[in-house]
Amino acid sequence: MQIQDEATLANHLALVLQQAGGPVAHVQTHLSHILLTPGHAYKLKKSICLPFADFSSVAARRHFCEEELRLNQRLAASLYLDVLPVLGSVQAPRLGAPGEAADSAIDWVVHMRRFASASEADALVRRGALQAPELQRFAKRLAQFHAACPVAAAGSAWGSAAQVQQAIGDVFKTLASVLDDAAAPRLQALRPVFAGLEGRWAERQAGGHVREGHGDLHLSNLVRLEGALTAFDCIEFSPALRWIDTLADAAFLTMDLHAHGRSDLAWRFLDAYLSETGDYAALAVLRPYEIYRALVRALAARLRTGQGGAQACGPDYLACAEALAQPMQPRLLITHGLSGSGKSTVATALLAQAGAVRLRSDVERKRLHGLAPLADSAARGADIYTPDASERTFEHLAEQARALLQAGYPVIVDAAFLRRSERVRMHAVAQALGVPFTVLHCRAGELDLQARVQSRLAAGDDPSEADLAVLAAQQRTAEPLTVHEQALALTVNTDAPWSAADIERQWRAAATDVKV
Repeated sequence: MQIQDEATLANHLALVLQQAGGPVAHVQTHLSHILLTPGHAYKLKKSICLPFADFSSVAARRHFCEEELRLNQRLAASLYLDVLPVLGSVQAPRLGAPGEAADSAIDWVVHMRRFASASEADALVRRGALQAPELQRFAKRLAQFHAACPVAAAGSAWGSAAQVQQAIGDVFKTLASVLDDAAAPRLQALRPVFAGLEGRWAERQAGGHVREGHGDLHLSNLVRLEGALTAFDCIEFSPALRWIDTLADAAFLTMDLHAHGRSDLAWRFLDAYLSETGDYAALAVLRPYEIYRALVRALAARLRTGQGGAQACGPDYLACAEALAQPMQPRLLITHGLSGSGKSTVATALLAQAGAVRLRSDVERKRLHGLAPLADSAARGADIYTPDASERTFEHLAEQARALLQAGYPVIVDAAFLRRSERVRMHAVAQALGVPFTVLHCRAGELDLQARVQSRLAAGDDPSEADLAVLAAQQRTAEPLTVHEQALALTVNTDAPWSAADIERQWRAAATDVKV
C-alpha cells in the first residue's frame, strides 16, 4: 500500500466509524493514524520504513499491531482491547471482528478504549495537576513491573555495550540531519557525555538489568485512569528500543519531568523508584540515559514537524539535554532526630527542592534482610534490630553514600543517627571525598512525637516500625550532638511551619570544614 492509499484508507475508515455512531477525530503521529470515536480509538500504522521501524507491508503491520496489544496489556490491560482486520477496499473499508477473514485483510488496526486527553500526564503537568503521591505510587508499580519483566539472555545483543552505543550514535546521526546550522554545534557538544561508558553498559547487562521494558515512557504516554497513573503506547516496533536497561526506562520519565519544569516531581519519582528497587548503582549512568532520552524526544518532535504535523510547542528537549549535562554539586546531609520528629517528611521535601538522592535506613535495613520496604519484620520472623544488624545497616549506608557522591549527586541519608559513632562514620565518608557535610536536626514536642509514631503505625504505609517503646528507648539512650556537630547542623522544629526552600538554601550555605 502506498502512503497516499494508507492516508485515504484512514479517511474512509473515519467515515465508516462516524456513520456507525458519532463524530470521529483523525489525528496523526509520526508512525500512525489514530481515529477517535467518543468511546474508542483505532490505531492504523503508517506504511513507512524508517531506520527504527518498518511498517511497509501488511504482514508487518499485522505483526506489530499484535505486538502492541501483547506488550501494552502488561501495564494497560483496560485500555488495549484487541486487534481488528480491515476488510474490503481502500475506498470502501470495514472493520472486521478479531480473527475474521484474516487472509483477506487489507490492513490491521489496534482497538483501544479511549480516554480524555486532559488526563494525560503532560496535560496534567501543564495545568499543575500532576501530584507527587500518584507519581510515587506509579514508581512502585513500574519497579514491580520491571522486576517481573523477562531478562535479556547472557551474551544477548540487547542492552550490550555495542547496542547501547549504536542506539546513541543513531540518534545523534539522525537528529543532526534535521537540525539547523545553529543547533547542530549544541548537539555535538553533548557527545563527550557518552564517552568511556562501555564498561558501565556491560556491567548493567551482566547484572540482569536489561529487560523487556516499556521503551517510550515519557509524559504523553502516561495517563490517569480511575485515580491511578497508567503507562501505555510502549515500543512494539523495535526490540532493541524495548529490551533496555530498566533505569533507561525510568529515566525517560524523569527526563520529561525535568523538561516540563517539574524537577521536584522527577526527584520524588526517582526516590520512590529507587526505594523499591535498591538499584542505586544505576545512578552512575542516569544522566547519560536522561540526556539520550531528551535527544530521542527532540528527534521525534522534528520528525513530526517534518511530516506536516504541528510545529512543536512543548519543551525544548535539546535545551533540556544541555541542562542535564551540567554537573551537580555532590554534598552529604544526614538527618538526626527521634522517631516521629519529622526527619523523613523533611527529607522528602528537601530532596525534591534541592535535587538529591536519598538513602533511608528503614528501607535499606529491610532490604539487607530480603524484606520489602513495607514488610512487617516481626511477622516474617526476622530480627533486624540487633546491634549486629544495625552495624551492618550503617556500614551499608556509608558504602552506598560514598558511591553516590562519587557519581556526582547530592545525597541525603535518612536515619535517626542517635549514636555519635554513626555520625562520625558518615562524616568520614564526606571528608574522604572532600564534599560538604551537614546534619539536619529535626525535633518536635513530646505529644507530637507520640502522635506521629502511633499514626504512622496505624496507617501501615511507612517503612518505619518504631513504636512508643522504641521512642522511649531512644529518649533514654540518644547521644546528643556535640558542640562541633552543632556547628554543622541545621535545626528544624517540625511542630511549627517550615520551608523546604529555606532549608535548601541553608544546606547550600552550610559550613563544610568543622570536624565532628
